[in-house]
Amino acid sequence: MKAVVQEKYGPPDRLTLCEIDRPPVADDGVLVRVQAASVNPADFHMIRGEPFPARLMMGGRRALRRPTHPVPGTDVSGIVEAVGARVTEFQPGDEVFGARTGAFAEHVSGAERNFVPKPARVTFEQAAALPVAGITALQGLRDKGGLQPGQRVLINGAAGGVGSFAVQIAKAFGAEVTGVCSAGNVDLVRSIGADHVVDYTTEDFTRDGNAYDLILDNVGNRPLSALRRVLTPNGTLILNGGGIGLPRLAARMLSAVVLTKVGSQRLTSFLAQLRKEDLVVLKELVEGGKVTPVVDRRYPLAETPEALRYLEAGHARGKVVIDVGS
Repeated sequence: MKAVVQEKYGPPDRLTLCEIDRPPVADDGVLVRVQAASVNPADFHMIRGEPFPARLMMGGRRALRRPTHPVPGTDVSGIVEAVGARVTEFQPGDEVFGARTGAFAEHVSGAERNFVPKPARVTFEQAAALPVAGITALQGLRDKGGLQPGQRVLINGAAGGVGSFAVQIAKAFGAEVTGVCSAGNVDLVRSIGADHVVDYTTEDFTRDGNAYDLILDNVGNRPLSALRRVLTPNGTLILNGGGIGLPRLAARMLSAVVLTKVGSQRLTSFLAQLRKEDLVVLKELVEGGKVTPVVDRRYPLAETPEALRYLEAGHARGKVVIDVGS
């Protein structure tokens, strides 16, 4: 099968398209013929191996010098091609989406728990956009933020991968949503359900007099003191570091630890956990018409390095997808 392979840490240009063996299928495993994958900030951090200490999280001491998983990528959708003897949920021909290392390839193999049925109302490309960004938005708002109906929620970076899901999920949970984005994305953010949209190039949401019960910051472009100023007295600020990098996130969290000692506001960060039950929640939200993935650009498998560079530049609207099936 064809796969995008990395033998060393470095920029996306070092990735090569190679012929490799199909992955084996365990007794509790599922082999998926990949139709689409999508890229996330975590992918280019892992490909570059930066920051250096993060390599330990990618595979322990073995990962310090070279990647332990030669095929990158996590988000995937496709068609089940084979199943192990103990698999009961899927059979060949089923359309699925999920999260499994090795997604930038024509086939990926994972456990039954890594996949759920693909919603019929979306394409494979849209389904591949769901897992990492959708789960990050869901867990940030629901689990870390304790989102409740009627709350005023602000999404900073509302047009990005996580932000575009967060706007829709917050609306689905009954919140009044304000999205912050650039002028070119105002119509997009409004179209996915935001009640109010702030163009950060002409307005400063930290000085407009509004206050929010919950802020999800996907950008990291405002001081924590400014964000606290627009939180209600008991409000919550969630720092999502996927797009800003671990060093900046660590610095902001160190500041947050100090600031949370003043007053009753809560400042926190988190790392999303890829759980099957949350993939099911996303599936149900999509099937109910409450969430529709936003896809910005599509690239063929051979142009995966270009897709990663585009995402890393920081101007993607929604998700960037690798069209593998074509």
